[in-house]
Amino acid sequence: MERAQEQASTGGPDRPARRPGETGTALELLVHGVGGTTPQEMLDDPRTVRITGDGIAAVFRRADDVDAETSPDGRRRDGPVPEAYVWCNLTSGNGTRALWLLLLPFMVVNLAHWMRPNARGRRRTVRLYGLLVRLAGLTLTVLLVAAACEVALDLAAWQCAGTRACADRHSWLGFLSPTVSDGGWWSSPGRRLALASFVPTALTGLLWYLSRRTWSDYESQQPPARDPEPDEDGDGPSALGRPGFWYGRRLVARLRAAHTAAGLVTVAAAVASAAARHDREPGGPAVLNILGQLLEAALVACAVAVVWVVCRRGRSERRIDRELDERFVRRLPLAALALLALALLYAGWERPGWESAGRLPGDATFGGLALVQGLLVIVLAGVAYALHRTDPDRRAVLRGLGGPAVAMLACALGGVMSGGVSQRVSDWLDGTGTSIDGPPVLLTWQASVIPPLIVVLLVLFGWLAHRAWQLAGAEREAVARDYPDEAQDRARTRRIAYTRAMASLTDRGPRVVAVTSGVTLLLGAGALVGALTTDETPGEAAEGTYPVVHGAAETAQALGSWLIGLGFILFVTWGRRAYKDAAARRTIGILWDVGTFWPRAAHPFAPPCYAERAVPDLTWRIATWTRATGGRLVISGHSQGSVLAAAAAWQLSPSTRRRVALLTYGSPLERLYGRWFPAHFGPAALGSLHREVDCWRNLYRLTDPIGGPVRLPGNHDLGVDHVPLQDPLSYGRNDLHPLPAPILGHSDYQADPVFAEERRKLLARLRPGLPAPRHTAEQPCPGRRPSRVRRPVLRAARAGPRRRAVSGRPCSARGAGRPGSRAAPPSPRRSAGRYGRCRTPGPWAFP
Repeated sequence: MERAQEQASTGGPDRPARRPGETGTALELLVHGVGGTTPQEMLDDPRTVRITGDGIAAVFRRADDVDAETSPDGRRRDGPVPEAYVWCNLTSGNGTRALWLLLLPFMVVNLAHWMRPNARGRRRTVRLYGLLVRLAGLTLTVLLVAAACEVALDLAAWQCAGTRACADRHSWLGFLSPTVSDGGWWSSPGRRLALASFVPTALTGLLWYLSRRTWSDYESQQPPARDPEPDEDGDGPSALGRPGFWYGRRLVARLRAAHTAAGLVTVAAAVASAAARHDREPGGPAVLNILGQLLEAALVACAVAVVWVVCRRGRSERRIDRELDERFVRRLPLAALALLALALLYAGWERPGWESAGRLPGDATFGGLALVQGLLVIVLAGVAYALHRTDPDRRAVLRGLGGPAVAMLACALGGVMSGGVSQRVSDWLDGTGTSIDGPPVLLTWQASVIPPLIVVLLVLFGWLAHRAWQLAGAEREAVARDYPDEAQDRARTRRIAYTRAMASLTDRGPRVVAVTSGVTLLLGAGALVGALTTDETPGEAAEGTYPVVHGAAETAQALGSWLIGLGFILFVTWGRRAYKDAAARRTIGILWDVGTFWPRAAHPFAPPCYAERAVPDLTWRIATWTRATGGRLVISGHSQGSVLAAAAAWQLSPSTRRRVALLTYGSPLERLYGRWFPAHFGPAALGSLHREVDCWRNLYRLTDPIGGPVRLPGNHDLGVDHVPLQDPLSYGRNDLHPLPAPILGHSDYQADPVFAEERRKLLARLRPGLPAPRHTAEQPCPGRRPSRVRRPVLRAARAGPRRRAVSGRPCSARGAGRPGSRAAPPSPRRSAGRYGRCRTPGPWAFP
């Protein structure tokens, strides 16, 4: 198969290589979207051949088209040669990969890094923005490891094993209990802590292993080498075109070393601080007191080194940076591991008369983390607003504050998860609720804010449901206008109107994020103040107040830990359901694919970036094929595939980029990426891409909750956005559609005859070798010129008067509208082999 590709590129062993600029065949490179598919379904042929690639991502063709560039029949064909780039195995795996959802805070804070507003000439401010997000990510790692230390060291080894009643209920802790084991060797408090420290240490090692393994699989994929373009030396329209954007190997290695060292230092500090506190008491051992002070000073120095490594430098995008900072990547984690070993030895030293009582000093740790995270988010908001004011974008969410809002949600997720798990474990260990003191007071307060937050969210979702009902009622008139010649059916009209109304709720996502983030910040601040001022749990602090207040505090405290346990189960169940249910896969997949599209620039333990493999794959394929054949090429991307197609087009050289056309459908390029990531997909970036490629057409439906128009500034959208496709294709039964036509929404755009027509016009406009003249307002890109945008009901843009797409074929001819379709046996529902059935996209998708 690889040999067939070589012959297709060079002309075969007995044929001369085709020179650049020579007339060749046309190629349509299909890139699927969320949910994945099989090459057989994409190419509408049960016989497909892998042209290039491996078992994770590959390019496929029909078996009859392997040598289309060199065979006489291939050169005389009417349509283009369809190729399918199948990347679904980059985001698929077995159901146990749903546990990646537990690292959701790391992925969310990494998203905040890429949500910065667009800015011109503010490099230092942009660097400060990235620095603040990286520091927020570092606090999340420390918080996760500290929560593991709280559960293993404080609750289990220190409190439960040191209390006779709790140790009797849990026999597996008997050998650690001084009373149950009758003063056994492991019953010393320091040795109990040293043994329990292996739990958070193993967690840190697991995170390091997963990060390094995915780093070697994803971040090590090199894009094609090329010189940076002139505007890349400054503030170009988008950083996605820089040579080193999809090669973040150096930064991820540095961050991985720093975060691993931070986790190990956190464990060492938790173990050593308890022993040092005992040694500082009057009458304590003087030698051990001095050793404890030296060890604490060394831990502080290592923590400072970790912060310095995180702050020292960010991403290097203007070139492919193949260097690795060996002295930091290797020496820093080893130094932290050595300090952990010294801390274990120090704590395990014999100290006669030392007994565990009360809690470990965790209130100051968790309180300090919460305070630092809140301050970082507030400063980040100020920096983001300053950046937004330099180059305002009216479409950017929350006036440039989307990044700080998302960073606040990441910190809230980390705090709620750590507090809830600690409270839940404490309730499990302490059956009567009287034998141990439980987790730090702040964690109990953080778990108690979950019920009020859920009440606010329920009110918000109730408002969204009411708004959807209002929009659906108003949209019925628009449905009647779109199908004027059809006999109206109230149930059919109501169903179409409801689908459009629900699709429009995507545009209200920023409001949901803003309210949730603001309420979370206020509740978190209240929990911190309540814990520091009362030093009691919410139920204890409310004693003596009004009965309603005391009852509400007790209820919130009890429900908080149970809701965390329920949330954990729902997380895993939700992930496994997405593995089996295609509808759930599309809903969850788009959110997860947006999160894992971006490189790991703020947190190395976030799920890996699949685009660092997919974008170089597409770039290599497009560049080598156009250079070898000089043919015409259309990149046809659906949903998330359109984002990959745009990113790959940015990575091409200017000469190659001008010989490529884009056909996007169901695309979130502007609706999601342009609004949430304005610095990379804003109006300037998309407008630049439109000018640099030969031609670009975008198709969308009003019933699509994900895809939408591109909305280029000025008159550029006259040649990009097609009028909204009619969905359903037919309102009722007729000669062409004897059965009811389904409401397609985000799927099956190829079933609309407009798709084949737009693809044909794109290929007709392209010329091999020499790019065609640029399109202008007088000579738009092929397609209908949309009239003035009207917004009678929905706030989502509707282009001009609706034009009905009339098919010349019955809709039962399913393959007729597909790219490169022909008379062929129907595609099998499922095919054998690695690519026979692309598995679930989502958080379980990475090794």
